[in-house]
Amino acid sequence: MSANGFFDQGELVAVLTTQPLDRTLDYKAPEGGCFLGAFVEVPLGPRKVLGVVWGPGQGGFDLSKARSVIRVLEVAPMREEMRLFLGKVADYTLTPMSAMLRLATRAPGLSDPPSMRKIYRLGNGEPDRMTDARTRVLEVLRDYGGLAFTLKELAEQAGVTSSVVKGLVKQRAVREEDSPRDLPYPRLDPDLPGKDLTADQAAAVGRLQQGQQTGNYGTTLLKGVTGSGKTEVYLEAVAETLRQGRQALVLLPEIALTAEFLTRVEARFGARPAEWHSGATMTERRRVWRMVGQGDAQLVVGARSALFLPFRNLGLVVVDEEHDTSYKQEDGVHYSARDMAVLRSAICGARVILASATPSLESWANAEAGKYERLDLTSRFGVAVLPEMKPIDMRAEQMQPGTWISPSLRQAVRQRIERGEQSLLFINRRGYAPVTLCRACGEQIACDHCDARMVEHRFLKRLMCHQCGETKPMPEVCPSCQVEGKLAPVGPGIERLAEEAEATFPEAKIAMLSSDLFGSARALKAKIEEIAQGDADIIIGTQLVAKGHNFPKLTLVGVIDADLSLHGADLRAAERTFQLMRQVAGRAGRADMPGQALLQTFQPEHPVIRAILSGDEEGFWKTEAAGRLAAGVPPYGRMAGIVLSGPEVGPVFDVGNAMARNDAPLRQIGAQVFGPAPAPIARIRGRHRVRLLVKAPKGAPIQDAIARWIAPLRLKGDIRLTVDIDPQSFY
Repeated sequence: MSANGFFDQGELVAVLTTQPLDRTLDYKAPEGGCFLGAFVEVPLGPRKVLGVVWGPGQGGFDLSKARSVIRVLEVAPMREEMRLFLGKVADYTLTPMSAMLRLATRAPGLSDPPSMRKIYRLGNGEPDRMTDARTRVLEVLRDYGGLAFTLKELAEQAGVTSSVVKGLVKQRAVREEDSPRDLPYPRLDPDLPGKDLTADQAAAVGRLQQGQQTGNYGTTLLKGVTGSGKTEVYLEAVAETLRQGRQALVLLPEIALTAEFLTRVEARFGARPAEWHSGATMTERRRVWRMVGQGDAQLVVGARSALFLPFRNLGLVVVDEEHDTSYKQEDGVHYSARDMAVLRSAICGARVILASATPSLESWANAEAGKYERLDLTSRFGVAVLPEMKPIDMRAEQMQPGTWISPSLRQAVRQRIERGEQSLLFINRRGYAPVTLCRACGEQIACDHCDARMVEHRFLKRLMCHQCGETKPMPEVCPSCQVEGKLAPVGPGIERLAEEAEATFPEAKIAMLSSDLFGSARALKAKIEEIAQGDADIIIGTQLVAKGHNFPKLTLVGVIDADLSLHGADLRAAERTFQLMRQVAGRAGRADMPGQALLQTFQPEHPVIRAILSGDEEGFWKTEAAGRLAAGVPPYGRMAGIVLSGPEVGPVFDVGNAMARNDAPLRQIGAQVFGPAPAPIARIRGRHRVRLLVKAPKGAPIQDAIARWIAPLRLKGDIRLTVDIDPQSFY
């Protein structure tokens, strides 16, 4: 290899592939040679697979048998900082490098050469006649807001044949265009005027821009009350990044947030940024991946996996709603996007902004310790003021059986309807009822494949398991005792609450917001836009509504069950309840009308409920931190979850017991092992699950110890082991 990282033709190179192998493979450099980090296509058995040139080959075998790299792909090579980042994430999460590379190459068609292709957009014509198939095609194009599709993508998304699309092209209802496969994104202008800022917003912007100008790594916790204008503040930090010729990434926790956010970005910079999330078409995802690597995408707005895009010159990462649990990936590679954003930025000298009204205790503790800078926005933007928060003591309410909206809350909702304002009724349960009970034998209908109760979804007329997704029709007779007419719903979900609201407020227009009620992310975003424009009197929603939405006419939030999450086994139960209640209450009164939040609770004296109502956030964090410190748990200790699973419970427990007995590598670092014990949900998709929990002191090298602990294991049959460093959930 030459000094500039180039391998001449025939030199031995080590290639990391996306295949599940535990090492790199040696190949000869192709005709014309290749650079370190080049994306290549290599032979593996009879197949051609994707890989990256990771370094010089190891040799040690008959070189005449070495096969050659087939070709170098026409994409920007993987930068050294990206290879270092993937390696560090692999070490931190105990993930094989092949899985990390798969995460970094999640774009279709990377091996396709640059060329022209046909794309399809919404046209201006009207079909001579409408059919169901034609309607579906046009609805998909409208739902995706003008994004381009290939013929195959559009036909698959609409569930039609390509001839249907071609027929609409002839009628000019769909436009067919010739386009290069991947075009640069429009340039964003950071010098366009932004919104007028308040004094504390301007001060925060000044501090953030100073940090950007240093060109060095640093993390800032931007803590602002709901509606304080955190977005305007960090968009000015984005502007400074663009002025420096560097790229920016904004991570959002929920795809439904992107529509309003993209509009704000376009208003600030004069063009739309690149989008990276599950709602983007495959064509757009490939374009984003390629343009980011070439430096032709200045700003990316995306979900957590956008962190693994091949940025050429990353200067800023914003993690909006940084406390949100959706930033933790719970399958495949178990990583926290918030923590990995800090790691990636430290490697490439970028700044990080963690924005939240209710930060995670980890971020709060890092700011307290001086590791992060902290900026506070203490008042709402413009004339808006924070909502008044009050409890409704359910012990004193006269409730009718089978109802959940208290008389006090009903009266408050009626007042808003009379004034033409919106109310939000919040319950964090999807479906109609969480349990279906037989009143004859007491049987609760459970999933056939999981240790979980099936949730009735009355609109679908089906029962659904929220663990594995299994559904079945609502039975007429009890599956256990075969008695007819005795099955009854127990407890409320969002659908049952909507049913009660329709009966209580027949004159009101009611809208429901829950992730499983919409066929596509685009449809969900469209519904949110309608509500924001006033197209509902009462909104009934799950935690989806707590994530940053702005409904100007919303002046009342009623929390149906504020006690719901208080008593979970999760060490973060109090923290999450506090965050969720404060966030959902913050939807009220964000414009010029004052807001109110009413929390229905049977425990108004509970410390967490008192902290929520009083607004003493610092007092809550200090109390929570003191309890965690005394217990030696995150953020003042290290934890790791080990889950063993298999088709038979006995062999899985045998492995768990053997691991618990042979815990010497863990004891050497002062760690403890708890378990094995059945996981809280002991069976999912027919697999029995056994959990061990590792607890270690704050500075202990827990990854190295766990790696040595599990290395001797030889799992037999279909037993699997997963490791989750710093687990966020304990199911």
